[in-house]
Amino acid sequence: MLSGSFLPRRIGVAAILVIASTSADAWAQSRPLTTRMSCAQAKGLVASQRSAVLSTGPFTYDRYVGSYGSCASGETLDPAWVPTADTPHCPIGYRCITRSPPSRN
Repeated sequence: MLSGSFLPRRIGVAAILVIASTSADAWAQSRPLTTRMSCAQAKGLVASQRSAVLSTGPFTYDRYVGSYGSCASGETLDPAWVPTADTPHCPIGYRCITRSPPSRN
């Protein structure tokens, strides 16, 4: 016979595992993986959303934008290429990077 405190612990652990796996699935879905789409699809997603956070591999992601208007003040555009299902270097759009101060030489 099981002790009275064993069953609630077991249910609690099962609930935590279900929540953790659901959260992981939701997190993965929030960042589309570029290697699962064509170059045209990836470029189209960035163009239609103006900016998108996309995964480029299992542990890598970045924010990609279609135009300067999606960058914050003090940032500029940097051309970006990502791997897609049909090309290793798809010109997806841009990344916003901090402007470097002018050189005083």
